[in-house]
Amino acid sequence: MLHFRTEGFNGCGVKYSPFFDNRLAVAASANFGLVGNGRLYILELTPDGIVPLKWYTTQDSLYDLAWSEIHENQVLTASGDGSIKLFDSTLDDFPIQNWKEHNREVFSVNWNLVSKDRFSSSSWDGTVRIWSPHRPHSLLTLPTHSCTYSAAFSPHSPDIISCVTSDSQVRVFDLRTPASASNHLILQIPIHATPASTLTSGPVPVPSTPPSEALTHDWNKYRPSILATAGVDRTIRTFDIRAPQQGPVATMLGHNYAIRKVVWSPHLSNMLLSASYDMTCRVWSDGSDASAIGDNDTMRAGPVGPVMGMELGRMSQHTEFVMGVDWCLFGSEGWCASAGWDESLYVWDVRAVVR
Repeated sequence: MLHFRTEGFNGCGVKYSPFFDNRLAVAASANFGLVGNGRLYILELTPDGIVPLKWYTTQDSLYDLAWSEIHENQVLTASGDGSIKLFDSTLDDFPIQNWKEHNREVFSVNWNLVSKDRFSSSSWDGTVRIWSPHRPHSLLTLPTHSCTYSAAFSPHSPDIISCVTSDSQVRVFDLRTPASASNHLILQIPIHATPASTLTSGPVPVPSTPPSEALTHDWNKYRPSILATAGVDRTIRTFDIRAPQQGPVATMLGHNYAIRKVVWSPHLSNMLLSASYDMTCRVWSDGSDASAIGDNDTMRAGPVGPVMGMELGRMSQHTEFVMGVDWCLFGSEGWCASAGWDESLYVWDVRAVVR
């Protein structure tokens, strides 16, 4: 396990480079993101440990980041002042691009993995915006009418984008559809609703769970219709957007406090990582068979509810809230990084904690 201290700044997000197996970036904020500066770290893994290649200090907190998919040295940041900045690690001091259309904190940025000339942002102002790095203004605004913590393009389609919000909803947009009154919205899944399949499954209906804020979600890299959500209620749920009425396909329980980040493995279709305010990162299986699942095949929830996923192991090195976690795209399927409010970045191997 490798360690790097983001001294004076509390980690809010971490991402591995899609171009270099030894490079990652951390978005951090002074004073736990409540007030003060932010800092973007560009770090390299070397035989001597984790070494800072460069860092940039910003006027406001940084909450998230995303590597460019078209330029190996560029990183996007999401800022508390409503701005999005693009930094180039070969240049000093200032961002090469700055966009500011959101009216409140930008809480997530995500680069399109298919159509690589686009990225998205989501904000507490109740909107998701689509951008091009070559344009000074956003290309499109998608209203959610609720504080939007996470937005992400599907890794399988350039025009499908989803988000999760404080009103406990998953929204899916298809940018190919006419805008009309729906603003490209094609699907809205209430995360805590009672699944239709359980309403008539027995003499006593299964009650719904009280809604709570959804803080994070991610698309499965191998199953195009599956995404995972998590948030304040400490529960990870997976949904199949082809059958939203069935409710969660799988549920994973175990965290003691809110889940801040969930990320599917880039190597295995049934494995997830989560980061939580309970100061742990946990490794999960969603209960499916990774070797048996293809692009058009997935498990289904049972007649009385979702499949129960299983915790495979946990990392408890952090001493404060864990805010970000990410998988390494390169090498064997286990390396990851986590960042937290304890001013610590850890690079570690999932296989060392799996029971």
